[in-house]
Amino acid sequence: MEKSSFASASSGELTAAVYGAGRPVRVIPLRHPLDAAVREAAASSSPSPLSAAMERARAMGPWEWAEAALPCLAWMRSYRWKEDFQADLAAGITVGVMLVPQAMSYAKLAGLHPIYGLYTGFVPLFVYAIFGSSRQLAVGPVALVSLLVSNVLGGIVNSSSELYTELAILLAFMVGILECLMALLRLGWLIRFISHSVISGFTTASAIVIGLSQIKYFLGYSVTRSSKIIPLIESIIAGIDQFSWPPFVMGSAFLVILLIMKKLGKTNKKLRFLRASGPLTAVVLGTLFVKIFRPTAISVVGEIPQGLPSFSIPRGFEHLMSLMPTAILITGVAILESVGIAKALAAKNGYELDSNKELFGLGLSNICGSFFSAYPATGSFSRSAVNHESGAKTGLSGIIMGIIICSALLFMTPLFTDIPQARLPVCCSFGSTP
Repeated sequence: MEKSSFASASSGELTAAVYGAGRPVRVIPLRHPLDAAVREAAASSSPSPLSAAMERARAMGPWEWAEAALPCLAWMRSYRWKEDFQADLAAGITVGVMLVPQAMSYAKLAGLHPIYGLYTGFVPLFVYAIFGSSRQLAVGPVALVSLLVSNVLGGIVNSSSELYTELAILLAFMVGILECLMALLRLGWLIRFISHSVISGFTTASAIVIGLSQIKYFLGYSVTRSSKIIPLIESIIAGIDQFSWPPFVMGSAFLVILLIMKKLGKTNKKLRFLRASGPLTAVVLGTLFVKIFRPTAISVVGEIPQGLPSFSIPRGFEHLMSLMPTAILITGVAILESVGIAKALAAKNGYELDSNKELFGLGLSNICGSFFSAYPATGSFSRSAVNHESGAKTGLSGIIMGIIICSALLFMTPLFTDIPQARLPVCCSFGSTP
């Protein structure tokens, strides 16, 4: 048999031999690699990350530098007073009214006096409105962070001591420093690795733990302090013989009111304000009931100091190392909760959000808040969702929230004395999910 060779065949003959005649085949010509000298020249001509950053910095104008330092200038420059102010005012009032009872509930959850919840919802809001890059994120005390503070500090010192409060304030300072360091190191990209299912499971689990840990006000007896579900359930079952009907009936009534108002607010756009005003409604009705009937079986919040927080430097730095793991954990919660929802809201509202600027804004709000008696603050899922649904356009809605908290501290704290504590587990659980 005659042997054929394709060594010298043309491209057409080679195609016919391999694939069969008549089938069109695209032949890609061989590209020779660059030699070593050319590759080295190409590598040396590409700028390093540092030089690229310096080039971008040189290209920035004065206004771009101002926006980098104060992100609020981005929305202030294009603010439309006729269209945007009315929406920001309505959203700020709605969420501010929602924040007042929630802040006091979260402070109790953290083992602190209710006034510290209002302090945490005061200065951080103003600072974040200036340095934060999200236009709809509602910053302040949140349920999960409050639970973390309570579980960690409860193992170090008694919650009734002054040191407990000092360490909670020190935690805010430490969290702020860590968030600013992460922003300066440009670690905001970590949020890309957190999926929606993780965030959903995170919020659901935290709502269950928070509700169980605060059910003592609902049932009328003490429950073991823990961040784990099984010990909480065991403690609830063990103390069932101490069950008290009056706080349970009142708590159940609050729960029904909040469920109805939340359902109406979601199904009817005209009644959307009911969703945000649910916690306040429960507080008002409960306070009126206590003032009229004076039931002895219902425990109340008690006296709340009137006035704005004074400036003071955080103390307790000798406990810094023992608090460091918790500060890192709370910083992780800030990335998960705050930056995650801030990016989602930015996408819905058609603007870009820099995760590093967001972390820096959160860090500054915690640092400044710690000088005015605030414990760690971060973005809230529930309040941010309500802020967005209420039509907030810019960070001015956050400033209006801060003004409402300021007014509550100056004028309304005497009215909070008779707020029943049975509403705490309801407000905390509802506040931990959007």
